[in-house]
Amino acid sequence: MAKGKKADSKEVGLEIGLIIFKYFFHEEHLHYGYWTKDLPVDLAHLPQAQENYYSFLISQIPEGVKTILDIGCGAGRLAFKLFDLGYKVDAVSPSATLTKHTRMLLNDKSQIFECTFEELQTENHYDLILFSESFQYVNLEKALKNSLKFLNEGGHILISDFFKIEVTGDSPIGGGHRLIKFYDLISQYPFKKVKELDITRETAPTLNLANDLLSNLGLPIWNLIIDYLNSKHPYLSKFLQWKYRNKIARINRIYFSGTLNAENFANYKSYRLLLYKKIKT
Repeated sequence: MAKGKKADSKEVGLEIGLIIFKYFFHEEHLHYGYWTKDLPVDLAHLPQAQENYYSFLISQIPEGVKTILDIGCGAGRLAFKLFDLGYKVDAVSPSATLTKHTRMLLNDKSQIFECTFEELQTENHYDLILFSESFQYVNLEKALKNSLKFLNEGGHILISDFFKIEVTGDSPIGGGHRLIKFYDLISQYPFKKVKELDITRETAPTLNLANDLLSNLGLPIWNLIIDYLNSKHPYLSKFLQWKYRNKIARINRIYFSGTLNAENFANYKSYRLLLYKKIKT
């Protein structure tokens, strides 16, 4: 992070995530795993599950695709794999933290647009626009309009992400566009559905691992920080806990309540792989 630049909590969180994954797993994956029936659901097998996810996703790329635009490319691992397979890959990366890692990995192999997909300006066109766990962060209408704009004739959009499903009650897990809203909106655009796969069962177990990490690593560290402040700086601690009581309550509710698990994910979300083809109007 540049000197003098105000710290952004999301950027800091991404950096911490990268450090943890690189230290424990020697990887820079920041996405769900794809858990096959024969793969034990534990931290030791998380890297394999994430490699399975990449393999599964790449296997869904249609024949004839040569150029790909990777939206929200993370740390660049998927773009790097695609490049190694012979695809010409450009990437959109709105995160300064992740862009830094992506540039180190890809060097001059790809053009990296450091902006949101909504803000993207380029004369380039692509055979495939790929949203790998990034679709939920893009405005729905802008995602479809810009996909049309930057796709070659007969090009495809490939979405691999989770959506909100229509069930009663409030989900303890945030994120995702409403699936029914996505269906309604894309029906108004010149896209033809080629494939749709529900892979909730294969991806949901990742949430149990996240919950275990938060319970066994995150929560003790969080409590140690609070205990330290209470002991060494009691007045400051009381002030901070009062001033940020809503944020602290939200952190405890989301991350340390035990509700971030596979069962809740499957009850309120649907992880889908969706392939659509641009058609002539």
